[in-house]
Amino acid sequence: MKVVIVCDWLLGTGGAERVVLELHHIFPEAPIYTSQYDPNPNLWYGDKWFSDADIRTTWLQRLPKSLKKFLPLLRAFAFSRLDLDEYDLVISASGAEAKFVKVREGAKHISYIHAPTHYYWSRYEDYLENPGFGRLDSIARISLKLLVGPMRKRDYRAAQRPDYLIANSTYTQSQIKKYYDRDSVVIHPPVDIERFKDFSQPDDQRHDFVTAGRQTPYKRTDLAVKAATQLNVQLIVIGQGPQQRKLKRQAGRSVTFLSRVSDVEIPERFGAAKAFIFPGVDDFGIVAVEAMAAGTPVVAYKDGGALDYINNDVGLFFNELTAESLAKAMEEIDKKTFNHSTIAAEAAKFSATHFRKNIEGFIRKIA
Repeated sequence: MKVVIVCDWLLGTGGAERVVLELHHIFPEAPIYTSQYDPNPNLWYGDKWFSDADIRTTWLQRLPKSLKKFLPLLRAFAFSRLDLDEYDLVISASGAEAKFVKVREGAKHISYIHAPTHYYWSRYEDYLENPGFGRLDSIARISLKLLVGPMRKRDYRAAQRPDYLIANSTYTQSQIKKYYDRDSVVIHPPVDIERFKDFSQPDDQRHDFVTAGRQTPYKRTDLAVKAATQLNVQLIVIGQGPQQRKLKRQAGRSVTFLSRVSDVEIPERFGAAKAFIFPGVDDFGIVAVEAMAAGTPVVAYKDGGALDYINNDVGLFFNELTAESLAKAMEEIDKKTFNHSTIAAEAAKFSATHFRKNIEGFIRKIA
């Protein structure tokens, strides 16, 4: 088979990009089409980040990468105009517009869905409240209100094109059924277990709670900050984002913000924490599984992708999206004793090796 990989963009080293990287490892000869590409994200993978891949960008590459969030209509147009007629198998990895591609008759299209496009569906209200365009927020709100109707129709139609859909979690599977009215199979995304597995510390060397991620409203970092402040317990908040200034105003003295943390330091922080706080609803939540790979229990909100990997052996759930509910769970986990090796073993089920095996098995089955 002649295989091609298509993805929304390659502008960082997040979970979506890691899925594409593993697809590239499975099909190293397959070209990768994407809207925009940054070859030097200067993060964990450094100069090895797709350095041996055949990356083919659309004409959107000529635009500044900072305009990514302004371009959904143009991305949809660009992907729908790609000429992929020479390929027998098209694999799109999409949480946005990559699934808009068209394939020739007789070819197969598999789409790995990170989520139904957030800004049209599950997080439309969040984007409407916090568009993230700074001084252009008011214009963004008007544009989104005007365009969401027709764009939902186009996004729905595009989601009917692939022959098969793969969801990254059972939560995303339910969202695909809800918004796209399609069935899908679940193959969890790859987690870089090896990076974290040697950093697990014994109980007497573990201290502080830790949370990490981009500080945007839907991540609900504010709940972790408020709960730690309420309990007067030490919390390390790793990451940056548009909400950071607001979060710092809400934080008490027991909360420490670390905006710039090296890729070497992150596994050390995770492995030395008494627990990782995962307070939002995420489609999967790779960062929580990374903490587990370092042997660290997780306190998570009982919804979203966390339902696929959190159980009593690896952490605790809290049931309401309130600081009070989270604080109660933090007090409970402080009293529990966990087997850190057991937690790490649960995380290993989501390794890159498992991802490749599952993807290859699925392709063999449908081929």
